Amino acid sequence: MSDRTAAVARETAETDIEVTLAVDGDGDSEVETGVGFFDHMLTAFAKHGLFDLTVRCDGDTHIDDHHTVEGVGIALGEAFAEALGDKRGIRRYADRRVPLDEAVAGVVVDVSGRPYFEFAGEFSQDAVGEMASDMARHFAYSLAMNAGLTLHTEVETGVNAHHEVEALFKALARALDDATRLDERRSDTPSTKGDL
Repeated sequence: MSDRTAAVARETAETDIEVTLAVDGDGDSEVETGVGFFDHMLTAFAKHGLFDLTVRCDGDTHIDDHHTVEGVGIALGEAFAEALGDKRGIRRYADRRVPLDEAVAGVVVDVSGRPYFEFAGEFSQDAVGEMASDMARHFAYSLAMNAGLTLHTEVETGVNAHHEVEALFKALARALDDATRLDERRSDTPSTKGDL
């Protein structure tokens, strides 16, 4: 198996971010973004996707969580794109639904090289801890646009935003793990065009 890893640094006037990713990992993570609930979500993302992930972000959290969550989504998307390279041998598609108590979230992904994003549903509360609930949607959008994913996401049901957001992150992790796995039957890029 090739070494499907990446390291991305992103520095703007609003954030200073470093991300490392191993697609074929054990689910180990070290995360420090300054937004506690976001750290919890990224740790769950790594654990349930079996990605080894480190994230360090020094962001303008004295303003709010937006630039931090968005910037990490961008950097992580770039890391996936770099780690997957020409996407040779991957399964490419995946569809996952994940429950967390009363909440259910779903993700359908195509590692297509063509960024597209859809979100359906709503969150029951405006924020969880220091993170605005809608930033979960924006994180997924930023990830999709920068990883080159066609990504459809949905919060199907729930009454607790913590559960809804966590189900969404876990569904995203499981779908990405499925879609980026290597298929031993395939040696080429999974596209009739020959390129993704």
